[in-house]
Amino acid sequence: MRIHFVVHEEFEAPGAYEIWAKQNQCDLSYSRVYLGEQLPQSMEDIDFLIVMGGPQDPSTTLEECSYFDAEAEKSLISKAIHANKVVIGVCLGSQLIGEALGAHYEHSPEREIGKFPIKLTQDGLSHPKFQHFGAVLDVGHWHNDMPGLTPDAKILAYSEGCPRQIIEYSNLVYGFQCHMELTPDVVELLIQNSEKELSVAHEYKFVDNPEILRKHNYSEMNEKLFIFLDILKQEYITLK
Repeated sequence: MRIHFVVHEEFEAPGAYEIWAKQNQCDLSYSRVYLGEQLPQSMEDIDFLIVMGGPQDPSTTLEECSYFDAEAEKSLISKAIHANKVVIGVCLGSQLIGEALGAHYEHSPEREIGKFPIKLTQDGLSHPKFQHFGAVLDVGHWHNDMPGLTPDAKILAYSEGCPRQIIEYSNLVYGFQCHMELTPDVVELLIQNSEKELSVAHEYKFVDNPEILRKHNYSEMNEKLFIFLDILKQEYITLK
């Protein structure tokens, strides 16, 4: 299994996605765009495309961030979808999936940083890839925006602060506004690079301070993510 990560910032690391990929002995490749690494020109040698988060949004221009090319990333996502590859977007990545499919991202009603519950919708509760989540699951969050919805998109989970936490765009294409990939190491990187946002944590209903962020246990949500990825991988193999 060949997995390619698009990584926008060092502190928005693949975390648990990368752990799962290594445990499954996948071949890994990366476009660390913040280092100037190029996006792949073809999806021929890629099975999973995983597009990570970042402080940018889909409307960020090259003038505003010289290494983030939203149009190029949307084009890559479209190629992957049309080639029937698995596409997973996290936070910014989920918004780029929606944009690639013609659905514009929107601002979330609330800023969320920390670990808060998501609730599964009826579509989520009956979904074979998500039934193991249960009705409510505590997961990581670090966002202000949310992905757009296509006519065929299904909302599988939501939170009190954001109505679009997990979106199914097709059986191989998923957007995660939430951050189930967070590990203590990734959280520490985010804390070190989010001083401004965390300094005003007390002003927001769904923003944890650094001390609380460091105390959270992220292992259960990681394990739930691993099971989802196991099921998704098997479905992809079956369809090939």
